[in-house]
Amino acid sequence: MPRFFNASAGWTRALAFACGTTLLIPSPAVSDEQTLPSLGSSYSSTSDEEHRLGRAWLRQFRAHAPQWQDPIAHDYLNSLVDRLAPHSQLGDLDVTTVMVDHRTLNAFAVPGGVVGIHAGLFAFAEDEGAFASVIAHELGHLSQRHYARSSERAEQTQLPAMAGMLAGLLIAAGGGGNAGIATAMGSQAALIQDQLTYSRRYEQEADRVGLQAMADAGYDPDAMARMFRTLQRMASLQGGTPPEFLLTHPVSESRLSDAQSRAAQMDVASSYSNDTLYDMIRGRALLQIHSQSPQQAVSRLAQEDANEAAQRYVAALADARSGQVDAALQALDRLRDEQPDLAMLPASAAEVALQAQRYDDAIQRSQRLLRFMPDYLPAQLILAEAQLQRDPNAAYNILRDVTAQHPENPQGFNLLSEAAGRSGRNGLGHLARAEYLQLTGRMDSGIRQLDIAEDAAERENDQRTLARIEQRREDFMDYREALEEF
Repeated sequence: MPRFFNASAGWTRALAFACGTTLLIPSPAVSDEQTLPSLGSSYSSTSDEEHRLGRAWLRQFRAHAPQWQDPIAHDYLNSLVDRLAPHSQLGDLDVTTVMVDHRTLNAFAVPGGVVGIHAGLFAFAEDEGAFASVIAHELGHLSQRHYARSSERAEQTQLPAMAGMLAGLLIAAGGGGNAGIATAMGSQAALIQDQLTYSRRYEQEADRVGLQAMADAGYDPDAMARMFRTLQRMASLQGGTPPEFLLTHPVSESRLSDAQSRAAQMDVASSYSNDTLYDMIRGRALLQIHSQSPQQAVSRLAQEDANEAAQRYVAALADARSGQVDAALQALDRLRDEQPDLAMLPASAAEVALQAQRYDDAIQRSQRLLRFMPDYLPAQLILAEAQLQRDPNAAYNILRDVTAQHPENPQGFNLLSEAAGRSGRNGLGHLARAEYLQLTGRMDSGIRQLDIAEDAAERENDQRTLARIEQRREDFMDYREALEEF
């Protein structure tokens, strides 16, 4: 029986936690006793308001930032977070992730457990340890609640600061470059003096929590020091225009030395790494970045001596994009037989079949995978989208379960709306469309869609859906109120 690596969980908190303010001033070396408080034990003190504002922030971000919609890569991201999170002092923090379609090296975390990455982070982190070190560091910022601790003494500035972070990240995600960081910094002027006092302390806290989390999760903690050295080289090579991430996360010699010395003293729990899987996901990011010339992604992996199986994988996906679908499927099937633990391989083959409009093949391939991994979200979404062309009722049943399990997944609700409509469930279809609109920040449109859903449900005499619509209307009003605060 084939075995599959389950990369379908929930994984990241990323990188510009106190965007633009907390990392900019190098401090003289001071002893730990003088600078570092005892670390907090968990994120359990997160307020409901912080969670509410974080989710409102995410909806605004989705409404304006270019999204990288890749369920396979997103699943990997979530799985890595799940691996690190139990060791990161996060308590019961509920994290939602978002991926940005941009080639820059950037990532961010905002209060309430929202984490985002740019596709470019995969391009710059050449191995899984380097990528994990970035995520582990940001989990450290979240677990120690650095943003909230900075804002507590200036609570009235929290919303302007979050709004500024949103504006800056949107500018950066849209290609505005360093103007994004400038915007984020400028809007947080009321916090800067307070936060700079604690910047080095917060970075050291996040590094130390992250290093320990890496070791406990089976990653070599020295990968964080290696990543720091890479970032230093990038900063020197790019001179006055380093990536946004380096502007908010500068790497000092003292920080690098501290990470190296601490990593050298740590014992790694049962060693874990899967560079084959990581290189494949990284290849998907490179294909996204080089969407107009897929062979550039293939060439870059070859130049960097990436895992041979990953090179073949990306070459197969590039073949599919150039119309060589049969060759791509054959290559992916061979890789699946060689790497039976990687669920993304049969899922990728099903995805290629779907994109080539070979719906029956996509259905068969995804169904075969789901027999072994019934909750693997990428395969569920592929199967549902293919079934829309063959059996909308079957697609509806799949997506009803998917959206119940993943209520923050816009793609699931978008597909559910279509499946419900095609299967004669008009009220439910409009309700699912309303959910998709509110998840992507278009709250007024979502509320209007609820009115349309109500009319359709009344015509269908669907009392259960009518009750659900009324419940969601109240929720939507709360969401709109939170959005209006920005």
